[in-house]
Amino acid sequence: MPCNSIFYPHLKTGPTEDSRFKAIEMTDNNEFKELREKIDVIDQQIQDLINRRVEHAVDIAKIKQKSQNAEFYKPDREAQVLREVINRNQGPMPDEEMARVFREIMSATLSVESQIKVAALGPIGTYTQTAAQKHFGKSAEIILKPTIEEVFRAVQTHDADYGVVPVENSSEGAVTHTLDLMMETPLKICGEVELRIRHCLLSQDQDLSKVIRVFSHSQSLAQCRRWLSTHLSMVEKRAVASNAEAAEKVSLETGTAAIASKSAAEVYGLNILAEDIEDNPGNTTRFLLIGHNDVPISGDDKTSLLIAGKNKPGILYKLLEPFAVNGLDMTRIESRPSRTGLWEYVFFIDIKGHAQDQNIAQVLGQLEEIAGMYKVLGSYPAAVL
Repeated sequence: MPCNSIFYPHLKTGPTEDSRFKAIEMTDNNEFKELREKIDVIDQQIQDLINRRVEHAVDIAKIKQKSQNAEFYKPDREAQVLREVINRNQGPMPDEEMARVFREIMSATLSVESQIKVAALGPIGTYTQTAAQKHFGKSAEIILKPTIEEVFRAVQTHDADYGVVPVENSSEGAVTHTLDLMMETPLKICGEVELRIRHCLLSQDQDLSKVIRVFSHSQSLAQCRRWLSTHLSMVEKRAVASNAEAAEKVSLETGTAAIASKSAAEVYGLNILAEDIEDNPGNTTRFLLIGHNDVPISGDDKTSLLIAGKNKPGILYKLLEPFAVNGLDMTRIESRPSRTGLWEYVFFIDIKGHAQDQNIAQVLGQLEEIAGMYKVLGSYPAAVL
């Protein structure tokens, strides 16, 4: 047999395994480098375009400043922009994430034009604060107030441009304090925010068995009723003004726990003993944006109003009949005592559409004639995010 055909297993005549890996790694490194260079170029283009966008916004702000009633924040315009972002998005980034990116771009742009102040229920770490940031972006100045009433007052006295207040929860229904204040105030509803609520049980302790008292907002206690009954049935439950206040209390006292958000755990340095403890997996709270100005038609709107009549047989039917006859889509109705007479009630109603839409304007005109109390609380863009 010729010598060159003999196989010697201890000799390595071809490329080694290490050298092959190095060649692959060099190829990968080259590909990574090329892709990163492409990303760097795109980043520069994005940055240039954002600055050009801000320049145009500043020019618009200068035009607005010539008007006596300059409004820098336009809820209808922002809703239209976000809807267009979603409509033209082709992925791979999900629609909602792309819209969030543009929300922050618009928030930063607005802060260059004019810093907007937004009142929300505090202290730090409430769901209302999260809702305000979701709607206005991280560049807005959030002013935290201890009660819903003080949020309203801050907007009425122009200490804040807008306020964000909770109005209803998908599990527990209306936030009655907000509805009562809407009856008493001249403020208008300018927008809405929907926030998926994920409750956590927070504590200084690391063991559930050490908890003897649970603090939370009354709505949150109700939203976690079954979980609490299963895991902490013998523990005292105490309602406070907000979930963040509950977390703040628990940060000062062992043997206690709070129902609050993950962000509250970070703010107050608490352990998360359990996550997603809400009874309804789709638990969502709706918040209202309150301000002074009417909002023009955006193309996908809601109108909120309150109506009332004397306590007579068939009065509710008479008040609701115009909605049915004209084919309006009523999305919500809540009743509250009117506070003007015994057993008299006002009805809070949400319908799809804007008060300036012809069919809705016609119905509102009919209601104004037959209702004992009638007030359009506002027309505003339906929640986009």
